[in-house]
Amino acid sequence: MTDASRLRRLTVHGWFLVMIGTLTVLTAVCAITGTVMIDRTSSLSEQLTQRISPAAIEASQMQKALIDQETGVRGFLLAGREEFLQPYAQGLAAEQHSRAQVAAHIGDRPDLLRELNAISDKAAAWRRDYAEPMTAEKRDDGTVPAARVEAGKQAFDEIRALLERQNSRLAQLRESSRAELSRAEQLRNWAFLAMLVLFPLAMGGMAVLLRNAVVRPLDQLRTASRQVAAGEFERAIPAKGPADIREVAVDVDLMRVRILQALGDSHRQQVQLREQAADLDAQAVELRRSNAELEQFAYVASHDLQEPLRKVATFCQLLEKRYGEVLDERGKQYIRFAVDGATRMQVLINDLLRFSRVGRVYDDREPVELGETLDKVIDDLSAPIEEAGATFERPGKLPTVVGDSTMLRLLWQNLVSNAIKFHDPARAPLIRIGCEPDADGWEFSVADNGIGVEPEFADKIFVIFQRLHSREQYSGTGIGLAMCKKIVENHGGRIWLDTGYTGGARLCFTLPASTVPAGSGTEHEGSTA
Repeated sequence: MTDASRLRRLTVHGWFLVMIGTLTVLTAVCAITGTVMIDRTSSLSEQLTQRISPAAIEASQMQKALIDQETGVRGFLLAGREEFLQPYAQGLAAEQHSRAQVAAHIGDRPDLLRELNAISDKAAAWRRDYAEPMTAEKRDDGTVPAARVEAGKQAFDEIRALLERQNSRLAQLRESSRAELSRAEQLRNWAFLAMLVLFPLAMGGMAVLLRNAVVRPLDQLRTASRQVAAGEFERAIPAKGPADIREVAVDVDLMRVRILQALGDSHRQQVQLREQAADLDAQAVELRRSNAELEQFAYVASHDLQEPLRKVATFCQLLEKRYGEVLDERGKQYIRFAVDGATRMQVLINDLLRFSRVGRVYDDREPVELGETLDKVIDDLSAPIEEAGATFERPGKLPTVVGDSTMLRLLWQNLVSNAIKFHDPARAPLIRIGCEPDADGWEFSVADNGIGVEPEFADKIFVIFQRLHSREQYSGTGIGLAMCKKIVENHGGRIWLDTGYTGGARLCFTLPASTVPAGSGTEHEGSTA
């Protein structure tokens, strides 16, 4: 992988890490260099001031002490006076002290230490072989051979040469240490100066790099995005800069393409919607015409169709009354069949009219006291209730809902009349009215102890004209529960058969809440009609 491809794979976070890492490395290099140079200059300065310079000074003192020794011996030999030997004695003590100091300062330099030992050895030999014997001879007989004095002078000249050499080497060492200290200080200063210069340069470089690698691609992305947002959907989004910015640019461009496709689809859908709206308008016209025809049919069914049925029933009854004596039993049965058929046809027409008017004619929404509505239904059905010996259990207070009072009364009437009609002949009907709060309003139930409904017919009983029993067993048109379903759904609720209920049938339905009842819905009272 090339360096260019590696750089293209860097994200904004990666670029920041690279720049911070580079700055950190450069700072560390400068800091380490400066630290090393500070330590080096400190070490050189300490060595120069604490070891080399004191060693050179003590070496000069040692040289002076040896010269004092030689001067004292030579003066004593010339004058013979004891006071001239004082410099010799003092120089001997000073030599030993200076020698110990020099040895302590140059102990880490074996070559200088060897020279120091050589000087000490030569000085000791000069004192042993020349200075002390010649002073002793001078005291004894007052004369010292000139050859011996010359030999002592030559021996001391050798010591003098060694001292000069030692001083020269110490001086050179001091100068070289000073030069090295000066170079270390210059390097230290350059390191810190480079650090001071490097920080602004590095920050400037980081700013330029950040501008070119991050800020400029973001500006281009922002500009292109605003142009697209302004309506230039054909404007492509440039994918430049770090990897994550390029990925964002690609995603935004993909979003632009999808928006463009969605706009195209939207235009096509608008055309389709306009066509569908035109079709719906035509269907609405046809529906209004159909409703008008339905209203006309309802009028005809309620007036024109029922009038012939009433005439058929009336004249059949008159025929039986007038000619009943001449008719045999079969003729009378045929007449009863005709009257029953006409009567049932009238009932069916009336039920169909009521079913068609649910949600169309009866749809006045107002607060309805369900307790009062139920009372009126029980009062209207007092005759069949008394005949069957039915007993009711109901809440002491039913809630108020918003709806059509006629439809809700018809709902109670169908449910209660069904509970009475399909009672068990072996026991008197017991009808339980229930009411409980529901998540969306109120849940009501009408339960009986009648013949019940098999679970497989739970949906069939709500279909219009669907009957589970013959007309000979139970009368009716098969519209009642279908009408209940239509009424409940028209009020925004639902109705169903409780298939888990045993010992009869239990129909449940829900209605949206309008107000909270004043009394509890769990208190029951019993009544027998």
